[in-house]
Amino acid sequence: LTRILGQNALRHKEFDDEVRMYVYEEMVDGKKLTDIINTENENVKYLKGAKFTPNVVAVPDISEAVKGATMICFCLPHQFLKPIMPKIKESVAPGAKCLSAIKGIDFDDNGVVLISDLLRQGLNADCSVLMGANVANEMASDAFCETTIGYKIKENGDLFKLAFDCPSFKVGTVQDTVGVELCGALKNIVAIGAGFCDGLGYGGNTKAAIIRIGLKEMIKFCKTFYKGIDDDTFLESCGVADLITTCFGGRNRKCAEAYAKHGKSKSLEEIEAELLGGQKLQGTLTAKEVNHILKMKGLEHEFPFFTTVYKISYEDTPLSAITETPY
Repeated sequence: LTRILGQNALRHKEFDDEVRMYVYEEMVDGKKLTDIINTENENVKYLKGAKFTPNVVAVPDISEAVKGATMICFCLPHQFLKPIMPKIKESVAPGAKCLSAIKGIDFDDNGVVLISDLLRQGLNADCSVLMGANVANEMASDAFCETTIGYKIKENGDLFKLAFDCPSFKVGTVQDTVGVELCGALKNIVAIGAGFCDGLGYGGNTKAAIIRIGLKEMIKFCKTFYKGIDDDTFLESCGVADLITTCFGGRNRKCAEAYAKHGKSKSLEEIEAELLGGQKLQGTLTAKEVNHILKMKGLEHEFPFFTTVYKISYEDTPLSAITETPY
């Protein structure tokens, strides 16, 4: 995503040329990762071979990265967001516009809390949402794909579309931030189930069934906890397209497959450390958060697939339950 923002910042007069990217500082072969990015225009640790335009500047200090910014895009594991929010609020320009590409949900005593709502409340800013069939390693080679931006304020949705849309990354917009965001979070739970099927050696018929069952529970969860979600949102890139690509590729499916192949003998944390090289597994965390909400509301029985993925991941439920549970 940052590669595209760098290219489009140079392409469109509406934007300043410089795109600042907050990077958590790490040492790679004895050098600071930010120094490597700023000299080689490449994140050699997490997306080797994908070049940035030179106007993308890696900054290790979050306050400096967002200082005076009028547009901010968020794309990080959602468990790391809350600690940095106060510094962001102190540094951004008044009236800054936000966009979240964070795939996850939070919860409080009342139930579901959307990440975009955390940003709206924490920064007192409008927040659009970007979700879609956008697996990073394919985007890095500029292979054609689509995405969806959900907006509350049309002018802001159009501005972020201008920032991201390009020949290899086509952006659709919908006035439905809730539907777009929940699709992006919930599909990772389905991908965990699909990965279990792969690890158990099941074929395409089984995975197709799991995807259908998972999509049905995604829609039901959205309609149970929120009103006004547009049915057409599920047919956008953020919906069925993102669900399909995540169930055939992506880190959640990959780690779940390994977990199943090892017969649950290795923990998810061990597999994450072995396979993801410092990146984070989101699907199991989302499954845990969704299960917490379902338990709180007494709704586990209404969502047998989500509940089974959680129980296989965190309890003693056997892997075979992924197909043996009555759905």
